[in-house]
Amino acid sequence: MTSQPPPRPAAKSYDGEGIVVGFDAHRCLHAAECVRGLPTVFDVGRRPWVQPDNAPADEVAEVIHRCPSGALQYHRTDGMPDEAPDVPTHVSLHADGVLHVRGDLEVATPYGPRHETRVMLCGCGATADTPYCDHSGPCAGHG
Repeated sequence: MTSQPPPRPAAKSYDGEGIVVGFDAHRCLHAAECVRGLPTVFDVGRRPWVQPDNAPADEVAEVIHRCPSGALQYHRTDGMPDEAPDVPTHVSLHADGVLHVRGDLEVATPYGPRHETRVMLCGCGATADTPYCDHSGPCAGHG
């Protein structure tokens, strides 16, 4: 009998007018694109730290698209389209061993395949969040 991995905790969800923001803390590597890009919406010193109604849905979506790890995602509820993947797919290996990937992706995980548009994948193999980088391995000193 093969053992199954425990179910992955669901991302937190923050409802706003016209947009729902999802946040997966396991994938966040603190690039701070969100906080720098739209501090009225993303403020780690406030609870809840994501308040999508503090800016127009288009601005929230644009800042979320900058999140390199894909920890922040969104779903439009105002009839506008959800995030479109970058075309062509772009892969870059950074000095810390992390693979940054953007495009129309299917990522194999212990919990099954996931459709993604932005990910940071572990290049050193020492992550606790396979295949996503969590900077727990040798790359931790480079973060």
